[in-house]
Amino acid sequence: MKKSFFSFVIKEARHILRDRRTMLILFGMPIVLMLLFGFAITNDVKDVRMVVVTSQMDNLTRRAVDRLAASEYFIITATVSTPQAAERLIRNQKADMAVVFASRSHASWRSVQFLVDTSDPNMAQQWTAYAQQTLLSEKVTIHSSLLYNPRMKSAYNFVPAIMGMLLLLICAMMTSVSIVREKERGTMEVLLVSPVRPLMIIVAKAVPYFLQAFLILVVILLMSATVLDVPLAGSLVWIILVSLLYILLALSLGLLISNIAKTQFVALLASAMVLLLPTVMLSGMLFPVESMPAVLQWISAVISPRYYIQAMRKLMIMGVGIREVLPEVTVLFVMTLLLLAIALKKFKTRLE
Repeated sequence: MKKSFFSFVIKEARHILRDRRTMLILFGMPIVLMLLFGFAITNDVKDVRMVVVTSQMDNLTRRAVDRLAASEYFIITATVSTPQAAERLIRNQKADMAVVFASRSHASWRSVQFLVDTSDPNMAQQWTAYAQQTLLSEKVTIHSSLLYNPRMKSAYNFVPAIMGMLLLLICAMMTSVSIVREKERGTMEVLLVSPVRPLMIIVAKAVPYFLQAFLILVVILLMSATVLDVPLAGSLVWIILVSLLYILLALSLGLLISNIAKTQFVALLASAMVLLLPTVMLSGMLFPVESMPAVLQWISAVISPRYYIQAMRKLMIMGVGIREVLPEVTVLFVMTLLLLAIALKKFKTRLE
């Protein structure tokens, strides 16, 4: 029995290795997405085009403009005398925001107004916050500490999120497609009448994907630490163990999808609809869960990547211990048991 089990594992591993398209997806997609989200897609504030609105460029205003120009966040593109002129520049996409120096008294400003292009509300809020911080009076001493991400790099936020998305998609999608492919070819019946128990057949087909997911996890962690310069502040052992639990959850979900789908197309479609869109939109990967409407927050409560991403951000970026992520790990463990139980029950029912 043991020899037959390992024979099935080797057979499935060889099948995966022979399929170049599968190998390209398994290892090419993580690398591309890591580089894409780490370098190309970013919400860092940098090179914001700013217009200065002032009727008199005195020393106080000049010092403020120089502080804005000297920062890495803003580029002074023009100086105009009226807010209307600045608004026209923003409307014509020649500037992103404007700073209006209003009436002055006793060598100090009474007010500073910002005109901001809010077509992207999130970025507009960041631009305003950075401008306010830059324009703080020289007479005021501000002591601030940027914890965990002092350089405000987007990769710190995206790397744990990419891990949650990739591990779920690769494990669940590939496992479900692999089993459905056997059904389409009519070879599943041959496997089921073999001396190996049906449960062992499913486990044997899942083991290669489990090992490949572990390799992908190692690649992601290496890229984050070397290429993207994202630290692994927490315990590497706990990061790997929590990730392995999440991989097991994803494999269970893939087994459940394989019992529902009858064709590879249906399996891929179900994976995309059930996994990809909710993961991207509702897991906190791109948008904070706290800022979502109440209904979407309730729905996100059943999205497993949400808890994995939260746990990885705490372990990797904040460097906390396992006790601080026990709530997330507990939810992942319960979800894994539930999905595995349902999937195995469905599989047994189909055999009967």
